[in-house]
Amino acid sequence: MSFLEMLILAIGLAMDAFAISICKGLSVEKIEVKHMAITGLWSGGFQAFMPLLGYWLGSSFREFVEKIDHWIGFILLSIIGFHMIQESKEEIKKLDASFAPRVMLPLALADSIDALAAGVTFAFTEVNIAIVILIIGITTFVFAAAGVKLGSKFGEKYKSKAEVLGGAILIAMGALMLIKDLGGL
Repeated sequence: MSFLEMLILAIGLAMDAFAISICKGLSVEKIEVKHMAITGLWSGGFQAFMPLLGYWLGSSFREFVEKIDHWIGFILLSIIGFHMIQESKEEIKKLDASFAPRVMLPLALADSIDALAAGVTFAFTEVNIAIVILIIGITTFVFAAAGVKLGSKFGEKYKSKAEVLGGAILIAMGALMLIKDLGGL
């Protein structure tokens, strides 16, 4: 996987965190740098850890599924992508304005499930897992921190667009993975 492919995948995965961060920004009256940093650290940290966990899980049963790994990657990324697009049509829920761990932990965990699934696909591709999780973590940190600020400024206007874009990116990455492994590229 090239650096560009890793970055595109990271941006796709970061879109959910971006959308959630926009909602967090909506919930706070006065945004401070610490709000952006806390959101970025929770989101970026979980988005970096979950692919590593997925990679480890995928590596555990790699030999059983190597012949169909491209299909697994395509299916998982497509499901995640379609789910993100579907979520973009749902009504925006007001989030708790607190940045305490009891609020941030469930948000970061729920948001990073797609990164866990993406991590499973990494076990079946040639990827430097350390580099890819670093790129995912940093990218998500930046998008989440920016999302809090944008949410306070522009509100719900961009949430659904971010989720649609993220979903489309993940579907495209899954299709690209499938085409490459089938010898099309």
